[in-house]
Amino acid sequence: MVCRCIRYLLCVYVARVTRYAKNASAVFSLKFHLVWCPKYRRPVLEGAVADRLKALLQNTANEFSLTIHTLEIMPDHVHIFIECDPTFSVSEITNRLKGHTSRVLREEFPSLRSRLPTLWSRSYFAGSVGQVSEATVRRYIESQKGK
Repeated sequence: MVCRCIRYLLCVYVARVTRYAKNASAVFSLKFHLVWCPKYRRPVLEGAVADRLKALLQNTANEFSLTIHTLEIMPDHVHIFIECDPTFSVSEITNRLKGHTSRVLREEFPSLRSRLPTLWSRSYFAGSVGQVSEATVRRYIESQKGK
């Protein structure tokens, strides 16, 4: 009987730990699907630019304690499924990711400076995972690569 109780409590604890994150003052699960495009939706995110963009997004996410669950880079847009702390707003996260990657990519790839006045358009899409299940968002992002 005691063993079953301990096993049950352990299962409940593990479910809570994997489903939610916590900081000093909150327990949370904030996951967003973000999409943004290069200026004029130009197909410039290919080859070395796409590889470098992926590395920059991972580094920036680590710097701000963000978790990237899924990331796909198409020639003319970026899909990212990200989890964040409630101390950051969605616009702050998006602006940090876009701002840092734009500056570094335009320094490293001069062709981006000559083809575009800025790397990213000002707009973006942000959707929370609350209305659509997490699995659906993951499948959608992963299926985009084949299109």
